[in-house]
Amino acid sequence: MTLHFAFLVLEEHPYGREMLRTLLQNGFIPSVIIQEVSRVGDEEREKFLARIAGQPVPPRLTQIIAGKKIPVFCVENHNDSTCKELLEANAPDVLVLGGTRIIKSQILEVPKRATVNAHPGLLPWLRGSASVGWALYKDLPEGATAHFIDPGIDTGDIIIRRELPVYHHDTYESLNYRIALLSGELMAESLKFLETGEAPRIPQDRDTGETFRVIPDELLEEGKRRLAEGRYSHFAD
Repeated sequence: MTLHFAFLVLEEHPYGREMLRTLLQNGFIPSVIIQEVSRVGDEEREKFLARIAGQPVPPRLTQIIAGKKIPVFCVENHNDSTCKELLEANAPDVLVLGGTRIIKSQILEVPKRATVNAHPGLLPWLRGSASVGWALYKDLPEGATAHFIDPGIDTGDIIIRRELPVYHHDTYESLNYRIALLSGELMAESLKFLETGEAPRIPQDRDTGETFRVIPDELLEEGKRRLAEGRYSHFAD
C-alpha cells in the first residue's frame, strides 16, 4: 500500500530540498507539501547555506517536483491553525519533517500514525542544534538518525542511526553536505519500513547525551582546527 504522508519544510531550505529529492528518487511522493514562509525560515536557510558553502546546492523545490502533481501550500508558521487545517484536510498517515522549527502537539496529533524526522547527528548523544560542529568540538562520531517525534527535543524513539565515515580530506562544509545526503537516505529507509509495516522503535535513554544550542563561533573554529589538523579521533582513513 502506498504510504500517505505530508511533508513540512521551511521555505526553500536546502536540507529539506535534498531530503525531498531523495524521497522522490525512492518512489515516495508526498500528498502535500507545506512550506513555512517566515523570518525563522529565512534565518535557518541562510545558516545552512553557510554550513555547506562550496558544496552542491539542491535544485529549488519547484524544479524538484516538476511534472508531479503535488499540491504546495505556504503558511506563516507550521504550528498555526492554517497549517493544522491543511493537514486535517489531507489526513496523512505520517508527517515527515524536512527541516522545521519545533513542532507542537496540536500538529503532532494530526497524522494517524506518526511524525518522523531525520536529525543530522547521532542520537542520543547529540540532540538539538549544530550537531556537526558539536561532534567535531566534542570529538564525537558524525552521523544521522531517523526517529519518531515526541514532545521533547530529539528524544523520540530511534528508527535508524548510522555513522558517517569521516575522511582526512573532509571539511566542516563537506560534512554538513554529506550528512544532509545521509539524512535523506535514512528518511527514505524509514518510510519503506512504515510503508510495509511498522518501523523499528528503539527508546532513547534520556540520561545519555546532551541537548545543544547553536555552537559558539570560537568552539566551532576549534572543532574545524581539530579536523584540519588531523586531531579528530574518528577518521575512517
